[in-house]
Amino acid sequence: MTETRSSESHVLLRGERLALGQPRREMLPNYHRWENDPGTLLGYGNQFPQAWEVREKGWEGQRGNRNYQQFEILDGPEPVGMTILIVNAFVHTAEFVIVIAPEHRGKGYATEATRLTLDWAFHLGALRMVHLKVLAPNIAGVKAYEKAGFQQSGRMRKSGFWLGRPVDELIMDALPEDFTGPSAVRPLAEGGRD
Repeated sequence: MTETRSSESHVLLRGERLALGQPRREMLPNYHRWENDPGTLLGYGNQFPQAWEVREKGWEGQRGNRNYQQFEILDGPEPVGMTILIVNAFVHTAEFVIVIAPEHRGKGYATEATRLTLDWAFHLGALRMVHLKVLAPNIAGVKAYEKAGFQQSGRMRKSGFWLGRPVDELIMDALPEDFTGPSAVRPLAEGGRD
């Protein structure tokens, strides 16, 4: 797969440094590469990459699914990762997933991208809780999630793998009252007042 970047993403929400945009079909080879990078597989606790055909078919199924909301993370016009909200519409909650492109890790993108996604989830999506699972040894991930407003709420013992060994997964969640901002959505509402 080659690097693709033909059209600009439609920006949905702008933060201090990053923005959330709509994902694009032509970026699918990049998304697939990011998701199958060994560092991503390690962070997810996966043992093996996903075949291109499986990812491509999954894209088609996800596009019309209102309960599967994807956002492209942008630094200016450059895509640097994705966030996903897997929404449970019955109880107004969602599971959060993030992937940062390997060449953009270590730049502090995860905290702001997570915060922007929570801002969308609470202030536009009207969700009452967002949760995630993270492998306990993924200290950088845990810290980024905590900075964005997530709190540890549980532990699943030896339910994941890190470097081939069973490890605990931490369950983290965030509520609207945990969101300390800054909010990119609230100024939009305030700008609409007379």
